[in-house]
Amino acid sequence: MRKHLSLPALALVCCCFWGIQAEVYTSIGQMTDLIYTEKELVQSLKEYIQAEESKLAAVKSWANKLDVLTLASTSDPEVYLAHPVNAYKLMKRLNTEWSELESLVLQDPSDGFISNMTVHRQYFPDEEDEKGAAKALMRLQDTYKLDSESFSKGKLPGVHHNAILTVDDCYDMGKTAYNEADYYHAVLWMQQSLRQMDAGEEHVVSKADVLDYLSYSVYQMGDLPRAIELTRRLVAIDSSHQRAGGNLRYFEKLLSKQLKELNQEVQEPATEEPIQLGTYKRPKDYLPEREIYEGLCRGEGVKMTSARRSRLYCRYHDGNRNPRLLLQPMKEEDEWDSPHIVRYLNALSDSEIEKIKELAKPRLARATVRDPKTGVLTTANYRVSKSAWLEGEEDPVIERVNQRIEDITGLTTQTAELLQIANYGVGGQYEPHFDFSRKDEPDAFKTLGTGNRVATFLNYMSDVEAGGATVFPDFGAAIYPKKGTAVFWYNLFRSGEGDYRTRHAACPVLVGCKWVSNKWIHERGQEFRRPCGLTEVD
Repeated sequence: MRKHLSLPALALVCCCFWGIQAEVYTSIGQMTDLIYTEKELVQSLKEYIQAEESKLAAVKSWANKLDVLTLASTSDPEVYLAHPVNAYKLMKRLNTEWSELESLVLQDPSDGFISNMTVHRQYFPDEEDEKGAAKALMRLQDTYKLDSESFSKGKLPGVHHNAILTVDDCYDMGKTAYNEADYYHAVLWMQQSLRQMDAGEEHVVSKADVLDYLSYSVYQMGDLPRAIELTRRLVAIDSSHQRAGGNLRYFEKLLSKQLKELNQEVQEPATEEPIQLGTYKRPKDYLPEREIYEGLCRGEGVKMTSARRSRLYCRYHDGNRNPRLLLQPMKEEDEWDSPHIVRYLNALSDSEIEKIKELAKPRLARATVRDPKTGVLTTANYRVSKSAWLEGEEDPVIERVNQRIEDITGLTTQTAELLQIANYGVGGQYEPHFDFSRKDEPDAFKTLGTGNRVATFLNYMSDVEAGGATVFPDFGAAIYPKKGTAVFWYNLFRSGEGDYRTRHAACPVLVGCKWVSNKWIHERGQEFRRPCGLTEVD
């Protein structure tokens, strides 16, 4: 068992006893109960310590630290959980460290403590949750261009409290990346672990282990001089290391061969300067508009010009003199001119939002996407959230929200999909996608029998401190969440053809808890409400 377990809370996973393991980290809303579960475990642990205090002195010290932690986390769990580092560390703590503690306790079992652990263990996050939370931190690091040092110190935009990553946390992050053959991130986090270790921070992991992973990861990134320098440092620390000597000879031979082929002389050894963000190029992946998408998430590349802004207006909207909107019309603001995107203010009240969340929480399940090859719904790393579907008949609030959407848009919701509630987890996101079905997937909504998705009505049910914007890479728009507001756009032209400009994404949530509700309105029933046209016009 580690002597110094890391305790700044990684509270982000709320498995309100409905969660599924390996998916806990994908919803902040369902994570808050884990805070209270951990607090109960701490109390049980303290009672056990009182019975065998002399033998369990080390465990008692750990529990006292957790006691301080849970006092802070339970004062406002959602705010506390909004910090992604807290989320990762909760995954790590409950998956790894509580298990290590249990092993120690089992040496001389205490019925009360063990039975408590047994009851709660079925709801604990597992290894996949810890790995998912770690990968989410790396996704945030990439999207928002955060260096590992700032991240490890908890210095994130919109954060009013810091949650640090220790030497051992950074090492575990790097090891997670290494095991996924993600050597780019393995370098960043092993380097950060080494930096904090060299600064004198207390740690359990050995420097040799860090250098071992770091040197090989640097080699995989193609930097042989640096790999040689790091391996030499490893050999100097542990001359009997089983791999270091062989790796050093191999790296030196390989570098010599490369220099000979290039007719270059032997290079000076690399310096011991820390590897900085940007030293190595991040590998390309499957998403062609990755740089544009992530730039928009950071607020870069937004194409809101003065000329375009001059074409945007705000107005009162009464739904073509709809009786329900005459006395209290909606406040409508243009967000974009073409395609036309509007935002409605005060689309949901605070009480309606709380009721919707209350109804949705017990049903939240990992959000799925349709596999373009098979047409089957499946989970994917590019959509990290949980969702639930609510029918109008379940509660007057849902019926009222559906009716309001119909009044505002002038479109019938009788053929629309159920109201989808989504809550984003650690680094929660949904990469660029279309809401409508394209010509290469004609059967996407065939079972519904209501045609394609003609329009999207998106309610924001929370503010987000940092990140979480809705962006449109094709034309460079970024729309930021604002609690109680809603945005609306058409996915199809009047001709029925898809508007490919509406490809959009939900940026990773950097800090905060993001709740939204979606209403996808279909073609059937709109024939006289939005008459067809022969051309592709808005």
